Amino acid sequence: MAIDDKNPNAPQDESGAPEGGQRRGRRGGREGGRKPPEDNRREQSEWEEKIIQVRRVTKVVKGGKKLSFRAVVAVGNGKGQVGIGVGKASEVISAIQKGVVDAKKSLVKVPMVGTTVPHQIIGRQGSSRIMLKPAAKGTGVIAGGAARAILELAGIGDILSKSLGSRAPLNVARATVDGLKNLRTFEEAARLRGITIKQMLA
Repeated sequence: MAIDDKNPNAPQDESGAPEGGQRRGRRGGREGGRKPPEDNRREQSEWEEKIIQVRRVTKVVKGGKKLSFRAVVAVGNGKGQVGIGVGKASEVISAIQKGVVDAKKSLVKVPMVGTTVPHQIIGRQGSSRIMLKPAAKGTGVIAGGAARAILELAGIGDILSKSLGSRAPLNVARATVDGLKNLRTFEEAARLRGITIKQMLA
């Protein structure tokens, strides 16, 4: 048993602390100096989401009408990956969440030359057609509506586009993704032709 210099008569335990008292750590009052649990912060995702369209859908059923929502959502990382999805639910938030999950299942890789696309192409979906054409640096994204959202999420900075058919947002968005999916790099085109890149460009 240790002896207290200030009060020799005070009973003490083997550790030198007075009996009945608390052992204080460095944190003052916390036994053993334990740190408080740290907050688990969610890391910011690299994926960006854009809502293209939210529509209210009414279905006639026995006994009345059933109201639901359809959300068309585009997802991309700005580094050449983009996708589009559709979600349906009785609430807008749930429909958007389902659309995001659906979009991440159908991601496409977009080949790029600098900040534009390698060549001109026409994307098709239903009665919608959209023409995508390379543009010089500094041109910007010349597109509107659903096509602009898809191109920006893909990370394309300079491009010309023109909608040639139906302007339904869902079909235009799918036509844009179709065009981006069918793009080919110079290396792929030369390999398919069985020639070198210099011969193809010459």
